[in-house]
Amino acid sequence: MNSPANSIDVCSHKSHYDLVVIGAGHAGCEAALAGARMGLDTALITPSMAAVARMSCNPSIGGIAKSHMVFELDALGGEMALNTDCTGVQFRVLNRRKGPAVQANRVQCDKPAYSARMRAVLSHTKNLTCLEGQVTGLKVQNGKICGVFEQKRGFVVCEKVILTAGTFLRGRVLIGHESVPSGRIGEPSEEQLSLQLQQLGFSLGRLKTGTPPRLHKDSIDYTKLQVQPGETAPVPFFSRWCRDHAEQFHVEHQEKADEAADQEGAQADETSGAKGTCSTWNTSRRKRPDGQTECSTWNQTQQSSLLGGYPDGCIWYAEGDTCPVPPVPRGTRPLPPFAPWIPGTDPMPCFLSHTNERTIDLIQSHLKESSLYGGMVTGAGARYCPSIEDKVVKFAGRTAHHVFIEPEGRHVLEVYPNGTSNSLPFEVQEAMIHSIPGLEQAKFLAPGYAIEYDYFDPLQLKTTLESKVVEGLYLAGQVNGTTGYEEAAAQGFMAGVNAALSLKGETPVVFRRHEAYIGVLIDDLATKGTNEPYRMFTSRAEHRLLMRQDNAAYRMLDTARRIGILDKEVLAKIEEERQQIQAERVRLHREFRDGISLAQAIKRQGASYASVVGQNGLSPTVIDQIEFELRYEGYIEREWRQVERAEQIGRQKLPADMDYFALAALRYETREKLNQVRPANLGQASRISGVTPADIAILSVWLKSRHEGE
Repeated sequence: MNSPANSIDVCSHKSHYDLVVIGAGHAGCEAALAGARMGLDTALITPSMAAVARMSCNPSIGGIAKSHMVFELDALGGEMALNTDCTGVQFRVLNRRKGPAVQANRVQCDKPAYSARMRAVLSHTKNLTCLEGQVTGLKVQNGKICGVFEQKRGFVVCEKVILTAGTFLRGRVLIGHESVPSGRIGEPSEEQLSLQLQQLGFSLGRLKTGTPPRLHKDSIDYTKLQVQPGETAPVPFFSRWCRDHAEQFHVEHQEKADEAADQEGAQADETSGAKGTCSTWNTSRRKRPDGQTECSTWNQTQQSSLLGGYPDGCIWYAEGDTCPVPPVPRGTRPLPPFAPWIPGTDPMPCFLSHTNERTIDLIQSHLKESSLYGGMVTGAGARYCPSIEDKVVKFAGRTAHHVFIEPEGRHVLEVYPNGTSNSLPFEVQEAMIHSIPGLEQAKFLAPGYAIEYDYFDPLQLKTTLESKVVEGLYLAGQVNGTTGYEEAAAQGFMAGVNAALSLKGETPVVFRRHEAYIGVLIDDLATKGTNEPYRMFTSRAEHRLLMRQDNAAYRMLDTARRIGILDKEVLAKIEEERQQIQAERVRLHREFRDGISLAQAIKRQGASYASVVGQNGLSPTVIDQIEFELRYEGYIEREWRQVERAEQIGRQKLPADMDYFALAALRYETREKLNQVRPANLGQASRISGVTPADIAILSVWLKSRHEGE
């Protein structure tokens, strides 16, 4: 299974791998890294390595519940958390005023740096070969995957395949009444793969998402906007690596180090002959008509009428031209691998504006010209991330909607007007944006657009993310009906882990709903399905206090140890902290002062561990956990009782070959759904949409009579 680390291989003649991952978005990257790090000889196939982990929409990671999954990925050995911390330009914690169960990190990232660092990680990972190419079909024999057909290399044999094609399966980019086959604007869609899967028995559907226009950062009047700064002390990192080294990032000689970096970057610019300032990490640069060089994240040529009529400079670029890479001065300061700068330093602000009556009137008068309301879109859109047209229609009484002006990177032109996603004609988009305070003179660098694409009914998945239709084929990301980078990454990682465990003949990893948000996500998909883009929220989890983002490392520890991706030293440190938390909680309950236990004293309003116990050598991380566990102790105990009741139901297994249609006592609708999902136990059956408590009671009686008969 082992092979050396590989660089990007565009013409490999190797024809056999343990695992092939199709697509290098957020799901594909995590799937390939997980498989390779667990010892599989892995190939990652994508049309363009320049688009690896591209942040097609908002360049941010985290948010409500999404951040919980990023913490869980980090605790298991995924890459998203560290990649985010290394390339973040603004760090925030949401819901500070609420309890720890719903607090969430959110990080605005440097878009080209995020993609490029992930590309560097992939190309330096042992057992992983990155191939530029197009998978045109799958080879299936006797209901089992046995290889893929790649456009340049022909047939590639493999034991497992993970499909992470995102929005590229028969993708259509829509602007006004124009429609162009595309997975992202300027990038071709895949037209045949989903149709082949449909022929194999997969249920196919259509979904829709979208993105706002991109605006030139220097054309915005920031004096009319409200500043939205991030947090700096301490920086709320996602990854354990950065949290453990945070104090060492900020040394007394920081200013000298930054000055040295500026000087080295300037020297690199002179050496390369670059006339403009560009981002690091080999992002493509545009050539402006005046000969100057500008950096951008939208590196597409003028391929269709969709791109016609934009301002000069929007489509000027030099194919393959790269930006200089100013070295980061390391000194004695530890930095993560491939970090483009010291994590958490030099934060950038976001800004806030609002729509108004003029904005709403413009949109209402041109609704029929949009793709969404003009009859061009057939797929269901994202309920929780509506386009500006949807807001106008569904919230007709409101005129003021938030518009967050967010940077896409340190040295790129584009800013992202979050909240203005639309599919209106370009000239209408322009008028709409110019009606918003601060954006009156905004220059467009790319249009907003809707995108419609194929997805597969996730009810046809096992909870391992392996298909029930084709053995050895796993699906992850937007092809399963989800939306969001974090949801995709979580699925990709779990698909990679379970593909590796399957090849090794080991038990798969399936998180229960009280163990991880990743478990809630996958259980919802495989049990309930979805007919609209699925997004994770804390409200989807029944046991939020048990699954806080701050305790992810301790919740995931036993599974992380079994997977074996994290270093043993890291696991040992987490185990030590977990034991310290448990031992100290016991001690605080047993020791008394002034007639009450120390634990009870800490629970008093205004009290803290430090005020009651003082300093005793425990780390701030351990102390925070102790305080949380004590203050919410009663609620946590109640949730564990609820888990135990649910576990009792869940322990009643349902036969894999059970004929639900033979149970005449069940409603026909229930029999249909049970036969489609084929739940593993009564607990999963109870979560199927449309299955009632009365149905579960009938199943329970049937199981009891069956056991008594045996």
